[in-house]
Amino acid sequence: MNLVTPELTVTGNLKFGAVTPPKYDIMGPFTMVPMMECRHSVFSLKHSISGEFMVNGAPLNLENGAGYIEGDRGKSFPTRYMWTHTQTPQGSLMLSVADIPMLGGSFTGVIGFVYLDGKEHRIATYLGAKAVAIGENSIKVKQGDYVIEAQLLKENSHKLKAPVGGGMTRLIRESLVCDAKYTFSKKGEKLLEFQTNEASFEYEYKKEISVANLLHT
Repeated sequence: MNLVTPELTVTGNLKFGAVTPPKYDIMGPFTMVPMMECRHSVFSLKHSISGEFMVNGAPLNLENGAGYIEGDRGKSFPTRYMWTHTQTPQGSLMLSVADIPMLGGSFTGVIGFVYLDGKEHRIATYLGAKAVAIGENSIKVKQGDYVIEAQLLKENSHKLKAPVGGGMTRLIRESLVCDAKYTFSKKGEKLLEFQTNEASFEYEYKKEISVANLLHT
């Protein structure tokens, strides 16, 4: 990698270890639905990273690092949504909740996973997941016996261009490295609970939404 601007010079190389693909497409059966405005993909739940960058002449060592690979394709980001990802010592976690337009209406869709000790726990609308609370910078999702919660504690946001109708005309705010808290429970037993300053978070819900309004017709 070689990046040179008037303020910044970055050079270096990264090597990725073997990727850990999800069991199947994160969109599940929605991969077959035509005309969706945005389609999400996860290519690696977690993999190793090694290498070093030089940033304005100073070394940045990334040996024994951990990586994650995902992507989006489509013409528009959802009008309202949240997305978060973080690494954990035991694996990684991703959760996304969004307004999904369909057949003249919309519904609140959920996709995500908790990769814990080598096992993928899939969280998704097509498996019965529902957003039971959307508050100030926080989300709570329930799926059967499982509950996952994510809360943005301290943002470190930067403006990022996003698509609207095929044009990159929207500005969202992404906190690529920020403070967040996560909880993952089964039948009330906490399988995972931690706070980190190495989370990534986008929160495009502008005000608190009641549970009664989570499903639109």
